[in-house]
Amino acid sequence: MKIKLSLFMLLASVLLVACSNDSISQEGDTEDIKELVHEYSVGDIKDETASITSEELIVTNSDKSETIYSLPEDEFFVSIAPYINETHPCTNHSLTGCQGEMVEETFNVFIEDMEGNVVLEDTLKTEANGFIDLWLPRDKTYNITINHNGKKVKAKFSTFEQDGTCITTMQLI
Repeated sequence: MKIKLSLFMLLASVLLVACSNDSISQEGDTEDIKELVHEYSVGDIKDETASITSEELIVTNSDKSETIYSLPEDEFFVSIAPYINETHPCTNHSLTGCQGEMVEETFNVFIEDMEGNVVLEDTLKTEANGFIDLWLPRDKTYNITINHNGKKVKAKFSTFEQDGTCITTMQLI
């Protein structure tokens, strides 16, 4: 009788959690999570909102329920909106709400770690939201240089757990 009661309690607990509107943490394949982040960022998914912290992708559905996905342990997502005139304060990037000034513009981007290792040297284009999305190694500090039409910005940022995922402070001068 004791075993049946314990089994019943366990089953009831599982059903209550599964039916609630509380956050659900889900593990997923790294490539699947990156693709999901990209789909929200470029506006392919419209009936939900999504934000991203240093550890999680948080999706809020139309019924206000949340689904939380864990991000890769070894990679950090950061979204950068270079600007000339207008920006907004931001810490954790809203994949479905943040809007940068420079939409679908091309930039020369150079990133190196503090040991001088080149992490990225490429020509990148901002998405329709005005941001450049990057996945970088975690727990590092980087120097970045962004060039665009004769204007340039140099900055430092890091990818530690307490760091934000939205950088809107890089003004091209």
